[in-house]
Amino acid sequence: MTFVQLVDYKTHQPEAMNDLLDKYVAQSHGKRTLTHSIVGKDRDMNDHYVDVVEFPSYEEAMRNSNLPETDRMFHEMVALCDGMPKFTNLDVVRDEHLNTMLVNRVFEEVMLNGNMAVMEECFASNYIDHDISKAEQTVVGRDEMMKDVRMWRGGFEMSFAVDAQLAQDDLVTTVWTWRGKHTGDFMGMAPTGKTYETTGTTTFRCRDGMIAEGWWHYDLMRLMREMGMDMSMSADKGMGAAR
Repeated sequence: MTFVQLVDYKTHQPEAMNDLLDKYVAQSHGKRTLTHSIVGKDRDMNDHYVDVVEFPSYEEAMRNSNLPETDRMFHEMVALCDGMPKFTNLDVVRDEHLNTMLVNRVFEEVMLNGNMAVMEECFASNYIDHDISKAEQTVVGRDEMMKDVRMWRGGFEMSFAVDAQLAQDDLVTTVWTWRGKHTGDFMGMAPTGKTYETTGTTTFRCRDGMIAEGWWHYDLMRLMREMGMDMSMSADKGMGAAR
């Protein structure tokens, strides 16, 4: 279970505190179990700060606290504070990144199950799509994405696995593996009955609870070669939204 510690303190020496934190990161390299740190400054009290530090578990946090570097940093931090810092220990019982949940809903309900109604709930009407396999590398409109989904789902019985995912600010990047049995017409090619696989990444930009922009990177040319397609044909119908 993820463990979070809140460190609440006041200081009139924020620059020195930042230098101390930088020094700790350098000195604890290869030893610390701390995975994430956020420092917040109170808008209403200029000398009031809250640090949020995250660990994989309470046990890992305790192991980190026993490091000599952590003990030294604590004493130096207290010297910079106006009074003793207050510590709050929290076991994380709910951790939701709403943009990631939005993206995964698309992968699960649209890509795998073909629920096209979900696209209107998840994609902005003026969604911007970037796909290097298309004749036009930038395509605007949710309807274009819906065409891509129908094309891929019409050509394959698909499975789609999320291998890794990273969310930062308004972006969610997904590393995925697509596998499909060719059971229908695809880019003018009759069904082969064979199963194909490819991997790639998709980065979605989310805005106002909707997906506003997307970037798709995958090896369509290799897939076309494996399927025996004529490589001179235009690949103007890229993978777009479907797996």
